[in-house]
Order: sequence, then structure tokens, then C-alpha cells
Amino acid sequence: MAAIAPQLDLPVSLADIEAAAERIAGAVVRTPTVLSRALSDRTGATVYVKFENLQHTGAYKERGALNKLLLMDEATRARGVIAASAGNHAQALAYHARRLGAPAVIVMPRGTPTVKVSQTEGHGAEVVLHGEVVDEAFGEALRIAEARGLTIVHPFDDFEVMAGQGTVALELLADAPEVDMLVVPIGGGGLISGVGAAAKALRPDIAIVGAQAALYPSMYAKFARADMPCAGDTIAEGIAVKAPGMLTSGMINQIVDDILLVSERDIESAISLLVSAEKTVAEGAGAVGLAALLAHPERFEGRTVGLILSGGNIDTHLLANVLLRDLARTGRMTRLRVELQDRPGALVSVMTLFAAHQVNVVEVFHQRIFTRLPAKDAAIDVECEARDSSAIYRLIEALEGDGFNVRALPID
Repeated sequence: MAAIAPQLDLPVSLADIEAAAERIAGAVVRTPTVLSRALSDRTGATVYVKFENLQHTGAYKERGALNKLLLMDEATRARGVIAASAGNHAQALAYHARRLGAPAVIVMPRGTPTVKVSQTEGHGAEVVLHGEVVDEAFGEALRIAEARGLTIVHPFDDFEVMAGQGTVALELLADAPEVDMLVVPIGGGGLISGVGAAAKALRPDIAIVGAQAALYPSMYAKFARADMPCAGDTIAEGIAVKAPGMLTSGMINQIVDDILLVSERDIESAISLLVSAEKTVAEGAGAVGLAALLAHPERFEGRTVGLILSGGNIDTHLLANVLLRDLARTGRMTRLRVELQDRPGALVSVMTLFAAHQVNVVEVFHQRIFTRLPAKDAAIDVECEARDSSAIYRLIEALEGDGFNVRALPID
């Protein structure tokens, strides 16, 4: 993939994207682009963050869905629209269709979390549950569209949708003209196609880098001409696309300079870092850009990077798990196994040392049965947290100094 020549004529032009920006103005949030000193210090790049998680439905998808709706004639819109989606596109289309008085049907896989189904219904859409994956849901959407005379609104493989998504780049480069590289999440490719088309037209020398989850490297594999499996339970389900779009593939081939793959652990780290450094919530798909910076720092060092935080719709229980796992991986939370004689006062002695070293006890598990220790002895597993890993190390030394056998249990 190489940078676009200035004279190259793309299916989505700068004029298309600028017209989309005028069309959707006032109906979507013009989200802020902010210099992040914390992320800049962490990554070695100068990082500007575009907060698309602040849209009404929590993601950039509103831009493309609304542009598509507004380009329909009134009769087409009145007949209704349909899409297959398990996430952000569903809510975006449902929300703006209701605003415009258009009936909306969303076909979702049967396994879609109940909260996403209820949110989509809350925006006034009729939800049809069909199939196990989005591809099966899309087949049903095509059948319903033909039967009812509805218009399909594809989540990414549509030039009018791409034009709407490209408005992200217009705003970002207007607010941070010094940016010389954009890092964009890739699933089906709609966002990076629109963003890349706008950015390359305005600034032919700008670098466009895609970030994709390693479990679903569909677009990466297409351009690497590699046979790579797309499977697994990724936290970035919003970009877990097995087959990239045909239209987006053609765009990406001309405007994207590089695609980087990121692991699940890198995505989790990025979500946690955005919470701690920017006090903002990102879903897995929204955090893959930052994950790429964390995983490939040499690729970005010294550059001025525009980072698109594409969405913030993450389940609260999942977010809690991610944050706790990050505390464990960075040594601020751990589980210690302490062996002690099962007699009065033994546990108090251990807890006194925890208090003295300002290590907070989260949970205690007392083991008398499932242990190889003598019958008169016991072991306790203590989940604990501290300001930093050094406080845990000092506590372990103090426990050993008082004669206790203690070890930190490993983290997978």
C-alpha cells in the first residue's frame, strides 16, 4: 500500500466528504481533538486524540449512517431502512432514522448482548434476531429488505457511508493541522477509507496507518496476500470482521500506508491507559489505535499523531475486568499465598504487616483442606492492592522476615 498521488480520482472525493459535513452539521457532535500530554509522554509521539466516543450513541458510526439517510429521497426513506449489525452501526442508524421519521429494522445475531438489543430498540428500531454471526444476520437482512421494499444501509461497504465517516478527518485536521500521521481502527474499512480519502486530499504527504485486532486480521491478510485465520473472542468485537469490504479494500489499497496488528493484551492496556490518563472510556475497537502505539512505539516515535478514539460502548462488567487485570499485570494488585500455623493470632500478625506497609486487602481465602501443609497448618490467599509494585515487594520481604513462607501467585 502506498500514499495516494494528489491527482488520483477516488470513488469518494474531498467534495463528497465536505458535502457530507455540511449535510450532517448540527445533527452529530463535532467532537473535540485534544493534545494528550500523558499519552505523548508514554509513547514518544506527540498524540492528539479525537474523541468520537462522545457522540450521542457513543461512536463515529452516526456520521455515515446519517449521511446515507439524508441522501435518500423522501419516498425511499419513508419506506424504511434495514441493516445487519450487533453494535454501533445498529444504534446509529436506529437513532437517526427515528429522528427523520424513517422506519428502521436491525437484524442482529442471536447472541447479541441483551443490553445492545434493548438500546437499539430504545432508539425506535424493530430488532430481528437471526443467525449466530453478523454474516448470517446480513443474509436475513437482504431477504427482509427485498420482501418489504426496505433500503439496506451497509455499515462500511458503501461510498456514501464512507463519505460521512470521512468528516472525522476534516474536523481533526482543522483542529490539529500539525498532525502528520493518522492512526485509524480497521474492521470492514469504512472509517479508514473515508478518513484516508479526506486526509490525503488535504495533505498528500500525511501517513495513514490502520490498526487491526490480531485475532481478526482480515484486511491485513488481504494486502499481505496471506492466509490468516479470523477467529477468537476478541475484546474489539466492533472490528471483528472476517471478510473486508470490496469497496473499502479498493480505497484502502490506494490511501493506507500501513496496517498494524495488535494483541488482546495491548488492547486491554490501551483501554486502561485511556481511563487513567484521559479519564475517558473506550471500547475495544475504539482503543486499537492507541494499542498500536503501545505495541509498535518505534513506528511512531517523533511523529505528530492523530489518534481516532472511535467509540466508547463497552459493557461495564467487561470494563471492570479489564481495569482489574491491568492492575494485576502492572504489579499494583496481586494474590499472595501465605503459610501459617492454624492458631489464634496468626492471621492478625499477617494483617498487621499488611497495614504497616499500606497494602489494602481486597479478599482473603483461608485454605485448610486443599493444601499439602500439615493438618495443623493452613494457607491463606490474599488478594491485595498497593500504590505500586515496590510496596508489594517490601511487604513480601517483611512477611519472610517474620518467618512466614509467602509467594506471589502467577498471573496467566
